[in-house]
Amino acid sequence: MSQPLASPEPSREHQADDVAVWDLPLRVFHWALVGLVSGAIATGLAGGAWMSWHARAGQAIAALLVFRLGWGLWGTRYARFAQFLPTPARVWAYLRGRWQGLGHNPLGALSVFAVLALLFTQVVTGLFGNDEIGFAGPWSGWIEEDLSLKLTGWHKLAAKLLYAWLGLHVVAIAVYVFIRRRPLLRAMWTGRQAGVAAASAGPTPWPLAAAAALVAGLAWGLLYWSGH
Repeated sequence: MSQPLASPEPSREHQADDVAVWDLPLRVFHWALVGLVSGAIATGLAGGAWMSWHARAGQAIAALLVFRLGWGLWGTRYARFAQFLPTPARVWAYLRGRWQGLGHNPLGALSVFAVLALLFTQVVTGLFGNDEIGFAGPWSGWIEEDLSLKLTGWHKLAAKLLYAWLGLHVVAIAVYVFIRRRPLLRAMWTGRQAGVAAASAGPTPWPLAAAAALVAGLAWGLLYWSGH
């Protein structure tokens, strides 16, 4: 279900202190991704013997992306990609101050899709990459060496773009928390935002969450064993 571009303010008697917006599987995905991306960056910069851990972090990130793809298709209301797709109309409405709703605003949605694309690029190029020193992706032998080296260059470029995105992301959070006084971090931790009950994400479909986690686990197993 898509969010309205504009809606009247709810009356005081129909307001609720908090409503469920971010379901538990989505929050676990978010904070696990924060930890794994941080680990991948640290081990990648350290290099040397740490590259084996860099590869493991990349495999786990790939599994998380598989989970997010599934959860973006059949998860709860605010987890579905279709719900927060940043169409031109939504972005324009937001820039004009006419967009209202819970979950990702259109600019935040652009940020989400951007980082997912960057991480997907990092995973694929890492699997096929080769640094000619001491690390080769588990699938690098499937392609010509020249292409593998080119993908390694893209991997490094995507890493720089990811650093830039992380910087902008931190600045945006700071602006929302300290200037606009919106508790984004609390919302992503508790899964709740101020709103009306009708805007709730609804109950979590746990069988579907388990199915998405199973597919992600199979993806991780495939990547792990292909590297051994």
